[in-house]
Amino acid sequence: MSQFAKEVKKDFVRLPNFKLEQKIKNGDIIFQTSKSAQSKAIQLATDSKYSHMGIIYENDGQFLVYEAVQPVKLTPLKDWINRGKKKHYVIKRLKNADQILTESVLTKMKKIGDQFKGKPYDIYFEWSDDKIYCSELVWKIYKQAADIEIGELEQLSDFDLTNKIVQTKMKERYGKNIPMNEKVISPAAMFNSNKLIMIEKK
Repeated sequence: MSQFAKEVKKDFVRLPNFKLEQKIKNGDIIFQTSKSAQSKAIQLATDSKYSHMGIIYENDGQFLVYEAVQPVKLTPLKDWINRGKKKHYVIKRLKNADQILTESVLTKMKKIGDQFKGKPYDIYFEWSDDKIYCSELVWKIYKQAADIEIGELEQLSDFDLTNKIVQTKMKERYGKNIPMNEKVISPAAMFNSNKLIMIEKK
């Protein structure tokens, strides 16, 4: 294969990502179905296919996802998408993002997010800042930086805990002392928020 053909092939392979990157803006929120052990339980409890999420940031021409995994970190967008079930994802954006997510607000979002960087993933879904889970990270960054609450806060008791898969996971995590009144924000609540609009789905 000639060098020219190799370059064309390389550009062809990159084209879908190039198109996607033209649509993305700093602060967009991306959702996926995680392959983690707890994903199915989250899906069943929240009646949603989406069990993981993060915030997209651009840095020197590269798009990254700020996410709460183990630990909280930045992940290249391509790697993040490839990690999800069937590489499916949905990107949403705050309504009036152009007016709200100014350079100063985005800078503040990143600064606030830095306080969570490196912190362990919170398997107990507690509302403290000592450990943190994916939707909690995104919710708190938007709340503290832009004073916007995306999705309604709930309690564990608000979720559907009747399925055996959910009950098994809850027992594994909490034993008999399930904190039913613990404040929680789910990926589903944020996905369904009327403050967001759909940007891309694949």
